[in-house]
Amino acid sequence: MDSQGLTIQKKKGRLFFLSFPRRRESSVFDSGFRLKTSMTMLLSIGLLLILTVTPAQAAEETKTSVLDQFSPPEIHGFYEVRAGYRTRKDPYEKDMSIMETRLHLDLSTYNDWADFKLTGDFIGDMVTEEGHFDMRQAWLFTRPTDFMDVKIGRQILTWGTGDLLFLNDLFPKDWQSFFIGRDTDYLKAPSDAVKFSFFSDLANVDIVYTPQFDSDRYITGEYISYWNSNLQRHAGRDAIVHTNKPDRWFRDDEIAVRVYKNVSNYELALYGYRGFWKSPAGQTASGQALFPDLSVYGASARGQVGKGIGNVELAYYQSDDDENGSDPLVNNSEMRYLLGYSQDIAKDFNAGLQYYLEQMLDYGAYKANLPAGAARDRDRHVVTLRLTKLLMNQNLRLSLFSYYSPSDKDAYLRPNIHYKASDNLTLEAGANIFFGDYPNTFFAQFENNTNIYTAIRYSF
Repeated sequence: MDSQGLTIQKKKGRLFFLSFPRRRESSVFDSGFRLKTSMTMLLSIGLLLILTVTPAQAAEETKTSVLDQFSPPEIHGFYEVRAGYRTRKDPYEKDMSIMETRLHLDLSTYNDWADFKLTGDFIGDMVTEEGHFDMRQAWLFTRPTDFMDVKIGRQILTWGTGDLLFLNDLFPKDWQSFFIGRDTDYLKAPSDAVKFSFFSDLANVDIVYTPQFDSDRYITGEYISYWNSNLQRHAGRDAIVHTNKPDRWFRDDEIAVRVYKNVSNYELALYGYRGFWKSPAGQTASGQALFPDLSVYGASARGQVGKGIGNVELAYYQSDDDENGSDPLVNNSEMRYLLGYSQDIAKDFNAGLQYYLEQMLDYGAYKANLPAGAARDRDRHVVTLRLTKLLMNQNLRLSLFSYYSPSDKDAYLRPNIHYKASDNLTLEAGANIFFGDYPNTFFAQFENNTNIYTAIRYSF
Protein backbone atom coordinates (compact mmCIF):
# COMPACT_ATOMS: atom_id res chain seq x y z
CA MET A 1 0.00 0.00 0.00
CA ASP A 2 1.32 3.42 -0.84
CA SER A 3 1.18 6.64 1.14
CA GLN A 4 -0.73 8.56 -1.48
CA GLY A 5 -2.82 11.29 0.01
CA LEU A 6 -2.36 10.18 3.57
CA THR A 7 -1.02 13.51 4.74
CA ILE A 8 -2.11 17.06 5.06
CA GLN A 9 1.31 18.58 5.64
CA LYS A 10 4.76 17.84 4.28
CA LYS A 11 6.93 18.39 7.31
CA LYS A 12 8.22 16.33 10.18
CA GLY A 13 9.18 12.96 8.85
CA ARG A 14 6.97 11.00 6.45
CA LEU A 15 3.75 11.90 4.77
CA PHE A 16 1.25 11.80 7.57
CA PHE A 17 -1.75 9.59 7.32
CA LEU A 18 -4.70 11.93 7.45
CA SER A 19 -7.68 9.80 8.09
CA PHE A 20 -10.04 8.11 5.88
CA PRO A 21 -13.50 9.73 5.73
CA ARG A 22 -16.51 8.01 7.13
CA ARG A 23 -18.81 6.41 4.63
CA ARG A 24 -20.47 8.97 2.44
CA GLU A 25 -23.78 7.12 2.70
CA SER A 26 -24.08 7.97 6.35
CA SER A 27 -21.97 11.00 7.13
CA VAL A 28 -21.96 13.57 4.34
CA PHE A 29 -24.91 15.84 3.78
CA ASP A 30 -23.77 18.43 1.25
CA SER A 31 -26.00 19.14 -1.75
CA GLY A 32 -23.66 17.41 -4.19
CA PHE A 33 -23.80 14.23 -2.15
CA ARG A 34 -27.58 14.36 -1.95
CA LEU A 35 -27.80 14.67 -5.73
CA LYS A 36 -25.37 11.81 -6.23
CA THR A 37 -27.18 9.62 -3.69
CA SER A 38 -30.53 10.42 -5.28
CA MET A 39 -29.31 9.42 -8.73
CA THR A 40 -27.79 6.22 -7.36
CA MET A 41 -30.99 5.39 -5.53
CA LEU A 42 -33.07 6.02 -8.66
CA LEU A 43 -30.88 3.58 -10.57
CA SER A 44 -31.09 1.11 -7.69
CA ILE A 45 -34.88 1.36 -7.52
CA GLY A 46 -35.10 0.79 -11.25
CA LEU A 47 -32.91 -2.29 -11.03
CA LEU A 48 -34.85 -3.51 -8.01
CA LEU A 49 -38.11 -3.27 -9.96
CA ILE A 50 -36.52 -5.36 -12.67
CA LEU A 51 -35.10 -7.90 -10.23
CA THR A 52 -38.22 -8.37 -8.12
CA VAL A 53 -41.80 -9.31 -8.84
CA THR A 54 -43.93 -6.51 -10.33
CA PRO A 55 -47.42 -6.64 -11.85
CA ALA A 56 -47.41 -7.91 -15.43
CA GLN A 57 -47.86 -5.13 -17.96
CA ALA A 58 -49.03 -7.01 -20.99
CA ALA A 59 -48.99 -5.35 -24.36
CA GLU A 60 -52.33 -5.68 -26.04
CA GLU A 61 -50.78 -7.09 -29.18
CA THR A 62 -48.50 -9.75 -27.62
CA LYS A 63 -50.02 -10.40 -24.19
CA THR A 64 -46.42 -10.64 -22.93
CA SER A 65 -45.48 -9.26 -19.53
CA VAL A 66 -42.45 -7.05 -19.02
CA LEU A 67 -40.95 -9.60 -16.64
CA ASP A 68 -41.09 -12.30 -19.29
CA GLN A 69 -38.26 -10.46 -21.03
CA PHE A 70 -35.94 -11.15 -18.05
CA SER A 71 -34.44 -14.31 -16.63
CA PRO A 72 -35.63 -15.42 -13.18
CA PRO A 73 -33.68 -13.28 -10.67
CA GLU A 74 -30.83 -14.96 -8.81
CA ILE A 75 -30.51 -14.01 -5.15
CA HIS A 76 -27.41 -14.78 -3.11
CA GLY A 77 -25.81 -13.29 -0.04
CA PHE A 78 -24.56 -13.87 3.47
CA TYR A 79 -25.14 -12.89 7.07
CA GLU A 80 -22.02 -12.10 9.10
CA VAL A 81 -21.12 -11.18 12.66
CA ARG A 82 -17.64 -9.67 13.10
CA ALA A 83 -16.00 -8.50 16.34
CA GLY A 84 -12.56 -7.10 17.19
CA TYR A 85 -10.72 -5.35 20.02
CA ARG A 86 -7.57 -3.29 20.38
CA THR A 87 -4.71 -5.00 22.17
CA ARG A 88 -3.49 -1.78 23.77
CA LYS A 89 -5.17 1.29 25.22
CA ASP A 90 -5.90 4.10 22.77
CA PRO A 91 -7.02 7.31 24.52
CA TYR A 92 -8.67 8.59 21.33
CA GLU A 93 -10.73 5.54 20.29
CA LYS A 94 -13.04 2.91 21.74
CA ASP A 95 -11.63 -0.42 22.86
CA MET A 96 -13.75 -2.07 20.17
CA SER A 97 -12.01 -1.87 16.81
CA ILE A 98 -14.95 -3.50 15.03
CA MET A 99 -18.30 -4.81 16.25
CA GLU A 100 -20.92 -5.24 13.55
CA THR A 101 -23.54 -7.43 11.93
CA ARG A 102 -23.86 -7.43 8.15
CA LEU A 103 -26.52 -8.74 5.76
CA HIS A 104 -25.17 -8.81 2.22
CA LEU A 105 -27.60 -9.29 -0.69
CA ASP A 106 -26.69 -9.93 -4.33
CA LEU A 107 -29.45 -9.84 -6.94
CA SER A 108 -28.91 -10.36 -10.66
CA THR A 109 -30.85 -10.99 -13.85
CA TYR A 110 -30.49 -10.53 -17.60
CA ASN A 111 -32.44 -10.13 -20.79
CA ASP A 112 -31.61 -10.21 -24.48
CA TRP A 113 -29.61 -7.00 -24.43
CA ALA A 114 -28.14 -6.52 -20.94
CA ASP A 115 -27.13 -7.99 -17.58
CA PHE A 116 -28.25 -6.32 -14.34
CA LYS A 117 -26.79 -6.53 -10.82
CA LEU A 118 -27.69 -5.00 -7.49
CA THR A 119 -25.64 -5.69 -4.33
CA GLY A 120 -25.57 -4.00 -0.97
CA ASP A 121 -25.02 -4.42 2.77
CA PHE A 122 -27.33 -3.71 5.68
CA ILE A 123 -24.96 -2.95 8.57
CA GLY A 124 -25.48 -2.61 12.29
CA ASP A 125 -22.36 -0.90 13.66
CA MET A 126 -21.83 -0.86 17.42
CA VAL A 127 -18.66 1.27 17.17
CA THR A 128 -20.56 4.22 15.73
CA GLU A 129 -23.83 3.04 17.32
CA GLU A 130 -25.55 3.45 13.95
CA GLY A 131 -27.16 1.34 11.28
CA HIS A 132 -26.88 2.08 7.58
CA PHE A 133 -27.10 0.62 4.08
CA ASP A 134 -24.01 0.54 1.88
CA MET A 135 -24.81 0.17 -1.82
CA ARG A 136 -21.91 -1.81 -3.29
CA GLN A 137 -23.06 -2.31 -6.88
CA ALA A 138 -25.98 -1.18 -9.02
CA TRP A 139 -25.15 -1.54 -12.69
CA LEU A 140 -26.23 -2.72 -16.10
CA PHE A 141 -23.85 -4.34 -18.56
CA THR A 142 -24.42 -4.50 -22.29
CA ARG A 143 -22.50 -5.44 -25.44
CA PRO A 144 -23.80 -3.21 -28.25
CA THR A 145 -21.21 -4.56 -30.73
CA ASP A 146 -18.80 -7.48 -30.95
CA PHE A 147 -15.87 -5.17 -30.16
CA MET A 148 -17.32 -3.09 -27.29
CA ASP A 149 -18.73 -3.63 -23.78
CA VAL A 150 -20.42 -0.96 -21.66
CA LYS A 151 -21.07 -1.05 -17.91
CA ILE A 152 -23.05 1.82 -16.35
CA GLY A 153 -23.68 2.50 -12.66
CA ARG A 154 -22.09 1.81 -9.30
CA GLN A 155 -19.37 -0.80 -9.72
CA ILE A 156 -16.15 -2.18 -8.19
CA LEU A 157 -13.17 -1.40 -10.44
CA THR A 158 -9.53 -2.41 -10.29
CA TRP A 159 -6.45 -2.92 -12.45
CA GLY A 160 -2.68 -3.04 -12.09
CA THR A 161 -0.31 -5.82 -11.02
CA GLY A 162 0.36 -5.13 -7.32
CA ASP A 163 -0.73 -7.33 -4.43
CA LEU A 164 -2.23 -4.87 -1.92
CA LEU A 165 0.01 -2.20 -3.43
CA PHE A 166 -1.60 0.23 -5.85
CA LEU A 167 0.27 2.35 -8.38
CA ASN A 168 -1.95 2.79 -11.43
CA ASP A 169 -5.14 1.64 -9.74
CA LEU A 170 -6.69 5.03 -8.97
CA PHE A 171 -10.12 3.66 -8.06
CA PRO A 172 -11.38 4.32 -4.51
CA LYS A 173 -10.21 2.20 -1.57
CA ASP A 174 -11.76 1.75 1.87
CA TRP A 175 -8.74 2.00 4.16
CA GLN A 176 -10.83 2.00 7.33
CA SER A 177 -12.24 -1.44 6.49
CA PHE A 178 -8.74 -2.70 5.70
CA PHE A 179 -7.23 -1.66 9.04
CA ILE A 180 -10.04 -2.70 11.40
CA GLY A 181 -10.43 -6.27 10.11
CA ARG A 182 -13.26 -6.38 7.62
CA ASP A 183 -13.02 -8.89 4.78
CA THR A 184 -10.31 -7.87 2.30
CA ASP A 185 -12.97 -7.61 -0.43
CA TYR A 186 -14.14 -4.43 1.27
CA LEU A 187 -10.82 -2.70 0.61
CA LYS A 188 -12.20 -1.96 -2.87
CA ALA A 189 -14.79 0.80 -2.56
CA PRO A 190 -17.38 1.36 -5.32
CA SER A 191 -17.25 3.92 -8.12
CA ASP A 192 -20.22 5.66 -9.75
CA ALA A 193 -18.94 5.45 -13.30
CA VAL A 194 -19.32 4.40 -16.91
CA LYS A 195 -16.82 1.85 -18.21
CA PHE A 196 -16.25 1.33 -21.94
CA SER A 197 -14.17 -1.66 -23.09
CA PHE A 198 -12.95 -1.96 -26.69
CA PHE A 199 -11.38 -5.12 -28.14
CA SER A 200 -9.20 -5.53 -31.22
CA ASP A 201 -6.26 -7.56 -32.52
CA LEU A 202 -4.01 -4.52 -32.09
CA ALA A 203 -4.82 -3.88 -28.40
CA ASN A 204 -7.65 -3.72 -25.89
CA VAL A 205 -8.74 -0.44 -24.31
CA ASP A 206 -10.66 0.28 -21.10
CA ILE A 207 -12.00 3.80 -20.48
CA VAL A 208 -13.64 4.68 -17.16
CA TYR A 209 -15.40 8.01 -16.75
CA THR A 210 -16.57 9.14 -13.30
CA PRO A 211 -18.72 12.28 -13.57
CA GLN A 212 -18.23 13.25 -9.91
CA PHE A 213 -15.03 12.58 -7.96
CA ASP A 214 -15.07 9.39 -5.87
CA SER A 215 -12.49 9.65 -3.08
CA ASP A 216 -11.08 6.90 -0.93
CA ARG A 217 -12.90 6.08 2.25
CA TYR A 218 -9.97 7.43 4.18
CA ILE A 219 -9.27 7.64 7.91
CA THR A 220 -11.10 10.42 9.70
CA GLY A 221 -10.40 9.47 13.30
CA GLU A 222 -13.83 7.90 13.74
CA TYR A 223 -12.56 4.30 13.82
CA ILE A 224 -8.78 4.71 13.79
CA SER A 225 -6.45 7.16 15.52
CA TYR A 226 -3.71 8.75 13.42
CA TRP A 227 -0.79 11.16 13.59
CA ASN A 228 -2.05 14.73 13.27
CA SER A 229 0.78 16.87 11.90
CA ASN A 230 -0.93 20.14 12.86
CA LEU A 231 -1.36 19.10 16.50
CA GLN A 232 1.99 17.22 16.50
CA ARG A 233 0.40 14.29 18.34
CA HIS A 234 -1.87 11.33 17.83
CA ALA A 235 -5.56 12.17 17.41
CA GLY A 236 -8.83 10.38 16.76
CA ARG A 237 -12.38 11.10 17.79
CA ASP A 238 -11.18 14.35 19.35
CA ALA A 239 -9.99 15.67 15.96
CA ILE A 240 -12.21 14.32 13.19
CA VAL A 241 -10.76 15.27 9.80
CA HIS A 242 -12.81 17.69 7.72
CA THR A 243 -12.12 18.05 4.01
CA ASN A 244 -12.91 20.33 1.12
CA LYS A 245 -13.86 17.60 -1.32
CA PRO A 246 -14.40 18.37 -5.03
CA ASP A 247 -18.04 17.53 -5.75
CA ARG A 248 -19.24 19.37 -8.87
CA TRP A 249 -20.87 17.11 -11.43
CA PHE A 250 -19.04 16.92 -14.78
CA ARG A 251 -16.46 19.46 -13.57
CA ASP A 252 -14.82 17.62 -10.68
CA ASP A 253 -14.76 14.44 -12.71
CA GLU A 254 -12.23 11.65 -13.32
CA ILE A 255 -11.12 9.66 -16.33
CA ALA A 256 -8.93 6.56 -16.28
CA VAL A 257 -7.60 4.67 -19.31
CA ARG A 258 -5.86 1.32 -19.73
CA VAL A 259 -4.43 -0.03 -23.00
CA TYR A 260 -3.32 -3.65 -22.74
CA LYS A 261 -2.29 -6.61 -24.88
CA ASN A 262 -0.98 -10.14 -24.41
CA VAL A 263 2.36 -10.69 -26.13
CA SER A 264 3.87 -14.20 -25.92
CA ASN A 265 1.81 -14.91 -22.77
CA TYR A 266 2.93 -11.66 -21.11
CA GLU A 267 0.32 -9.01 -20.36
CA LEU A 268 1.62 -5.52 -21.17
CA ALA A 269 -0.33 -2.41 -20.19
CA LEU A 270 -0.22 1.38 -20.36
CA TYR A 271 -2.26 3.54 -17.98
CA GLY A 272 -3.46 7.12 -17.71
CA TYR A 273 -5.50 9.01 -15.14
CA ARG A 274 -6.73 12.57 -14.68
CA GLY A 275 -8.54 13.63 -11.54
CA PHE A 276 -7.50 14.19 -7.93
CA TRP A 277 -5.38 12.60 -5.22
CA LYS A 278 -7.72 9.91 -3.89
CA SER A 279 -7.02 10.72 -0.23
CA PRO A 280 -6.20 14.17 1.18
CA ALA A 281 -2.79 15.27 -0.09
CA GLY A 282 -2.69 18.92 0.89
CA GLN A 283 -4.22 21.52 3.14
CA THR A 284 -5.26 25.15 3.21
CA ALA A 285 -3.41 27.70 5.33
CA SER A 286 -6.14 27.23 7.97
CA GLY A 287 -5.52 23.46 8.09
CA GLN A 288 -8.49 22.14 6.08
CA ALA A 289 -7.58 19.02 4.14
CA LEU A 290 -7.63 19.17 0.32
CA PHE A 291 -7.70 16.82 -2.66
CA PRO A 292 -5.27 18.48 -5.12
CA ASP A 293 -5.41 17.85 -8.86
CA LEU A 294 -3.50 14.77 -10.03
CA SER A 295 -2.46 13.20 -13.33
CA VAL A 296 -0.88 9.73 -13.47
CA TYR A 297 0.91 7.95 -16.31
CA GLY A 298 2.17 4.39 -15.97
CA ALA A 299 2.96 0.98 -17.43
CA SER A 300 3.14 -2.64 -16.29
CA ALA A 301 4.11 -6.12 -17.42
CA ARG A 302 3.15 -9.48 -15.94
CA GLY A 303 3.93 -13.07 -16.93
CA GLN A 304 5.78 -16.27 -16.17
CA VAL A 305 9.30 -16.01 -14.79
CA GLY A 306 10.93 -19.34 -14.05
CA LYS A 307 8.50 -21.46 -12.04
CA GLY A 308 6.46 -18.50 -10.86
CA ILE A 309 4.76 -15.28 -11.94
CA GLY A 310 6.65 -11.99 -12.06
CA ASN A 311 5.40 -8.44 -12.45
CA VAL A 312 6.85 -4.98 -12.86
CA GLU A 313 4.94 -1.68 -12.70
CA LEU A 314 5.78 2.01 -12.60
CA ALA A 315 3.81 5.24 -12.39
CA TYR A 316 4.53 8.94 -12.62
CA TYR A 317 2.34 11.01 -10.28
CA GLN A 318 2.14 14.59 -11.55
CA SER A 319 0.86 16.82 -8.76
CA ASP A 320 -0.84 19.41 -10.95
CA ASP A 321 -1.31 21.94 -8.13
CA ASP A 322 2.40 21.81 -7.20
CA GLU A 323 4.30 21.00 -10.38
CA ASN A 324 7.61 22.52 -9.25
CA GLY A 325 7.44 21.26 -5.66
CA SER A 326 7.58 24.71 -4.06
CA ASP A 327 4.24 24.54 -2.19
CA PRO A 328 4.86 22.96 1.23
CA LEU A 329 1.11 22.42 1.75
CA VAL A 330 0.58 20.18 -1.32
CA ASN A 331 2.16 16.83 -2.12
CA ASN A 332 5.05 16.91 -4.58
CA SER A 333 5.04 14.90 -7.79
CA GLU A 334 6.36 11.35 -7.38
CA MET A 335 7.72 8.33 -9.19
CA ARG A 336 6.54 4.93 -7.99
CA TYR A 337 8.08 1.57 -8.85
CA LEU A 338 7.07 -2.02 -8.10
CA LEU A 339 8.71 -5.42 -8.62
CA GLY A 340 6.89 -8.61 -7.64
CA TYR A 341 7.25 -12.37 -7.81
CA SER A 342 5.10 -15.26 -6.54
CA GLN A 343 5.57 -19.02 -6.70
CA ASP A 344 4.27 -22.26 -5.24
CA ILE A 345 7.10 -23.47 -3.01
CA ALA A 346 5.38 -26.68 -1.86
CA LYS A 347 2.04 -28.40 -2.26
CA ASP A 348 -0.73 -25.93 -1.37
CA PHE A 349 1.89 -23.45 -0.15
CA ASN A 350 2.45 -20.19 -2.01
CA ALA A 351 4.82 -17.29 -1.35
CA GLY A 352 4.83 -13.81 -2.89
CA LEU A 353 7.47 -11.08 -2.52
CA GLN A 354 7.26 -7.42 -3.62
CA TYR A 355 9.58 -4.42 -3.52
CA TYR A 356 8.03 -0.94 -3.75
CA LEU A 357 9.78 2.43 -4.08
CA GLU A 358 8.12 5.82 -3.76
CA GLN A 359 10.39 8.70 -4.81
CA MET A 360 9.59 12.36 -4.23
CA LEU A 361 10.47 14.61 -7.19
CA ASP A 362 11.67 18.23 -6.90
CA TYR A 363 13.12 17.34 -3.52
CA GLY A 364 15.39 20.39 -3.47
CA ALA A 365 12.44 22.76 -3.89
CA TYR A 366 10.56 20.87 -1.18
CA LYS A 367 13.40 21.29 1.32
CA ALA A 368 13.97 24.93 0.40
CA ASN A 369 10.32 25.83 1.11
CA LEU A 370 9.79 23.57 4.10
CA PRO A 371 8.68 25.32 7.29
CA ALA A 372 10.55 24.67 10.50
CA GLY A 373 10.84 20.97 11.20
CA ALA A 374 12.55 17.84 9.97
CA ALA A 375 12.20 17.01 6.27
CA ARG A 376 10.86 13.66 5.13
CA ASP A 377 13.11 11.31 3.22
CA ARG A 378 13.15 11.59 -0.54
CA ASP A 379 12.67 7.83 -0.96
CA ARG A 380 10.30 5.48 0.80
CA HIS A 381 11.05 1.76 0.48
CA VAL A 382 8.55 -1.01 1.28
CA VAL A 383 8.98 -4.79 1.08
CA THR A 384 5.97 -7.12 1.29
CA LEU A 385 5.77 -10.86 1.88
CA ARG A 386 2.67 -13.03 1.44
CA LEU A 387 2.60 -16.63 2.69
CA THR A 388 -0.47 -18.82 2.12
CA LYS A 389 -0.88 -22.45 3.21
CA LEU A 390 -3.97 -24.59 2.50
CA LEU A 391 -4.82 -27.58 4.72
CA MET A 392 -7.67 -30.03 5.33
CA ASN A 393 -8.60 -30.49 1.66
CA GLN A 394 -8.10 -26.74 1.18
CA ASN A 395 -10.89 -25.93 3.65
CA LEU A 396 -8.43 -24.32 6.07
CA ARG A 397 -6.35 -21.34 4.89
CA LEU A 398 -3.49 -19.94 6.94
CA SER A 399 -2.07 -16.68 5.61
CA LEU A 400 0.26 -13.85 6.52
CA PHE A 401 0.69 -10.61 4.62
CA SER A 402 3.41 -8.31 5.92
CA TYR A 403 4.67 -4.84 5.02
CA TYR A 404 8.09 -3.65 6.17
CA SER A 405 9.63 -0.25 5.42
CA PRO A 406 13.42 -0.10 5.99
CA SER A 407 13.37 3.66 5.35
CA ASP A 408 10.55 4.44 7.81
CA LYS A 409 11.61 1.63 10.17
CA ASP A 410 8.03 0.47 10.67
CA ALA A 411 5.91 -2.53 9.75
CA TYR A 412 2.34 -3.84 9.40
CA LEU A 413 1.41 -7.54 9.75
CA ARG A 414 -1.88 -9.18 8.72
CA PRO A 415 -2.10 -12.81 9.96
CA ASN A 416 -5.36 -14.60 9.13
CA ILE A 417 -7.02 -18.00 9.65
CA HIS A 418 -10.01 -18.87 7.45
CA TYR A 419 -11.91 -22.14 7.90
CA LYS A 420 -14.71 -23.38 5.64
CA ALA A 421 -16.77 -25.50 8.03
CA SER A 422 -19.41 -26.34 5.39
CA ASP A 423 -20.68 -25.09 2.06
CA ASN A 424 -22.54 -22.36 3.92
CA LEU A 425 -20.60 -21.68 7.10
CA THR A 426 -17.14 -20.07 7.41
CA LEU A 427 -15.15 -19.03 10.46
CA GLU A 428 -12.34 -16.47 10.49
CA ALA A 429 -9.83 -14.96 12.90
CA GLY A 430 -7.03 -12.51 12.32
CA ALA A 431 -5.11 -9.46 13.46
CA ASN A 432 -3.81 -6.08 12.30
CA ILE A 433 -0.43 -5.45 13.94
CA PHE A 434 1.37 -2.10 13.62
CA PHE A 435 4.76 -1.12 15.05
CA GLY A 436 7.72 1.15 14.37
CA ASP A 437 10.43 3.35 15.81
CA TYR A 438 8.79 6.75 15.29
CA PRO A 439 5.21 7.86 16.10
CA ASN A 440 4.67 9.78 12.85
CA THR A 441 5.68 7.27 10.16
CA PHE A 442 3.20 5.60 7.86
CA PHE A 443 2.50 2.37 9.75
CA ALA A 444 3.84 3.23 13.21
CA GLN A 445 1.28 5.99 13.67
CA PHE A 446 -1.38 3.26 13.94
CA GLU A 447 0.41 1.31 16.70
CA ASN A 448 -2.40 1.95 19.20
CA ASN A 449 -4.87 0.56 16.65
CA THR A 450 -3.32 -2.94 16.72
CA ASN A 451 -6.27 -5.29 16.98
CA ILE A 452 -7.45 -8.90 16.87
CA TYR A 453 -10.78 -9.92 15.32
CA THR A 454 -13.00 -12.89 14.61
CA ALA A 455 -15.98 -13.49 12.33
CA ILE A 456 -18.64 -16.04 11.50
CA ARG A 457 -20.45 -15.99 8.13
CA TYR A 458 -23.45 -17.92 6.82
CA SER A 459 -23.82 -17.80 3.03
CA PHE A 460 -26.95 -18.55 1.05
